[in-house]
Amino acid sequence: MKITVNGRSHDVDVPAEMPLLWVLRDELQITGVKYGCGIAQCGACTVHVDGEAVRSCQIAIGDLEGDVTTIEGLGTPDALHMVQEAWIEHQVAQCGYCQSGQMMQAASLLSDNPTPSDEDIDGAMSGNLCRCGTYPRIRAAIKSAAAKLEG
Repeated sequence: MKITVNGRSHDVDVPAEMPLLWVLRDELQITGVKYGCGIAQCGACTVHVDGEAVRSCQIAIGDLEGDVTTIEGLGTPDALHMVQEAWIEHQVAQCGYCQSGQMMQAASLLSDNPTPSDEDIDGAMSGNLCRCGTYPRIRAAIKSAAAKLEG
């Protein structure tokens, strides 16, 4: 079956019920997407499918409809996405494990709502857990990225 990830087409020979998460990590060696809980409760596996944030642990590859973007495809080392820049600016990451999912969720939020309120941010990000508790820095980074969108 064919899958497009970060603008590149791939042929994968896997069972249709295999979760997208494992296709990305084990078959395509795209490891920015993380396994956290496997039940769509933590957000570590968040990717975009046609621009919408989804939990890759819950999408069977056979049910996938659309192009996938992972943290590796959000920006490039020479041209970071504004969310990635804001994460660096605000030194959001501590352990860093959840951060790719956090950034993918934040990018989706800003795509849908370029001027989010604190409540909008809290609502959109509530399904992404951070054991290090960097939530204040996450919110500050999202506000900073939103300000760049306005400017």
